[in-house]
Amino acid sequence: MTTPTTYVGIDIAKAKFDVALLNPLGKYRSKVYANTPEGYNQFLTWLQKHEALDAHLCMETTGAYGRGLARFLTQQNPLVSVVNPAQIHAFGKTELVRAKTDKADARLIARYCQMHRPAHWVPLTDEIVTLQALVQRLDDLLGLHNMENNRLETAEAAAQPSIEAVLVTINQQVDAVRRQIQEHIDDHPDLKSQKKLLLSIPGIGDNTTATLLAFINPFERFHLLRLSLFE
Repeated sequence: MTTPTTYVGIDIAKAKFDVALLNPLGKYRSKVYANTPEGYNQFLTWLQKHEALDAHLCMETTGAYGRGLARFLTQQNPLVSVVNPAQIHAFGKTELVRAKTDKADARLIARYCQMHRPAHWVPLTDEIVTLQALVQRLDDLLGLHNMENNRLETAEAAAQPSIEAVLVTINQQVDAVRRQIQEHIDDHPDLKSQKKLLLSIPGIGDNTTATLLAFINPFERFHLLRLSLFE
């Protein structure tokens, strides 16, 4: 694969995304698109118009807001990077960047991509995306449980039955999501075998195992599992 000479920074928001194309002459072209499938296709047409379909595209990790665009782009061009926002922020500090607009951020990301050539993004498998959603939901429910429990400790007697009823519902949902997580892992042989290895490590239980399987990337996970076997 030839080294790209054009770099595109993408700044993602909930409803739109700003793009900045940095060409070999150091000039920018900027555009804004709706964060929708139609916007994705319009962006692709724009790249084609500017002969930049083989550009190195770079965007920040933005969870659900950027996942659809990242997946779409990798189907068209393997040169897509998804980087930690902290890296872009640190890079901006080295440039003493003061302007804080979506357009300026997209240009900053393009320059970061040109200088650092970040690794290409590999889309998560469907089973990992599902596991992440379930683990995140469990974490949300446990947070709600903790908040309601704290309220119960200081609530007036008249309010306590309502709080207790909410806690019963939350506990039911916690149990249901935990079952979903374990069933999901057991339904996928690779996850199931990795779960077995992780559980062999002292101090690691089902909850920690699910989190590790969901949020450690495959290369880190492989290294962790090797350590569990040979230490």
